[in-house]
This record gives sequence, structure tokens and C-alpha cells, in this order.
Amino acid sequence: MGVLHPEPNEDIAWRVAWKSAVFRRKVAIGIFALVLLLIAFPFFFQAIEQHTGPLLNDWVLSQLPARDMSLPIFLLIWSTGVLLLVRVRRDPAMFMTFVYSYLIVSLSRMVSISLVPLNPPVGLLPLIDPISNAFYGRTFITKDLFYSGHTSTIFLMFLCLRRRWDRLFALAGSFVVGLLLLIQHVHYTVDVVAAPLLTYLFFRLAKRIALSGWNNTAPVKSPESSATTE
Repeated sequence: MGVLHPEPNEDIAWRVAWKSAVFRRKVAIGIFALVLLLIAFPFFFQAIEQHTGPLLNDWVLSQLPARDMSLPIFLLIWSTGVLLLVRVRRDPAMFMTFVYSYLIVSLSRMVSISLVPLNPPVGLLPLIDPISNAFYGRTFITKDLFYSGHTSTIFLMFLCLRRRWDRLFALAGSFVVGLLLLIQHVHYTVDVVAAPLLTYLFFRLAKRIALSGWNNTAPVKSPESSATTE
């Protein structure tokens, strides 16, 4: 039995991983950085809302009548989040990979949003997500555009999950969330299409950082974990 593939009925992987000083240090750094990031979010989003940029001529959006899809978007993303939370209880490697991937993806989005300021699409309807919106500040954010945070988040969970049906659920959810965001005119098409591609690149980098130095136990395949993150 390895740290990457704990037995489903034994909570031993975390105890094994916690013996590593490198693991403990990376957990502390990751959680500390995550707290700082969440504190910084409202200030950043309120600042970028003051920026102006071009209004893109998006043919796909022009073909889609705007509809409020907030509820299904919220349910898909956060049900996948709950699933991930359940899985990391017995999988420290998954936990570490997601935390570091989320940090790097979020920082990359802060850079890309700053470098590519855009005015919001015509017909944008406010996306009501009580959990995500809590980190945006008092003003509703419309210029959090390139690239899509909602799409990247659920796609990142797909990359981190390892059981076959978990991954199929998260992958299907990623496509549906991307489509629903376009129907709601919350993002341009390029924001949604670019999100999985960039998220995958940053995931590969973050995974190396998260697992290096402590996850040296040879993996053992289990019937419930036939799919890997790569």
C-alpha cells in the first residue's frame, strides 16, 4: 500500500505522509499561502473592476440568448468540491496537488486578468454564487474575465480526482459549466476555451512542486482507482 493509493477502508495514508518533514512543511506553506490568497482576493477583484478594456465581438455569444444559469453552475461546481473534499480525507497526495494547483492557477489568473483587461460581454447576467462571491468584495465583479475561474476550478478538480466515475462526473461538469457560463454571458468564449488548457499546464507544474521530496512510495493499483491524474 502506498501513499498515493491508500486502502479505501484504512485511514493510514495521512499518518504515513505526516511522518515526512517535507510533507509537513509543504502543508504549512500551502495552507498559509492559501489564506493569504483568499484575503487578497477582494482587494484584487475590486481593483480590476476599475480597469477598462476592449469589448470583444464574440460570435458564439451573439448566437446565445442570455439566461440566468447561476443555480446549475453553483450546484455543479460545489458538488464536485464536496466530492473532492471527501476523497482527500484518505489521499494526502490529492490534497497537496489540489492546494498547490489552486494557488498557482489563481495567481496565473490574477496576472492574466491584469495583463488582458476586458470589458464584460454584452448581455452579462450577474452570476449568483454565494460561496465564490464572498471573496469578491462588496461590488459585483464583471471584469474577472480571462481566463474563466469557474471553469478552471472544476476542471482542476477533474485533474486531481483519481477514481474513474469521479473524474467522468467532474469532466462532464467542466464542459457543462463552460457552456452555462456562455449562456449567461458571464465570459467570452476565449475565456472558457483557454481555461482548461492553461489549467492543465499549471496543474502539471504544481503537481511536481506539491509531491516532490516526500511522495516516494511506489503506487499500488486498486480497483477503485484505475485512472490517474496524468
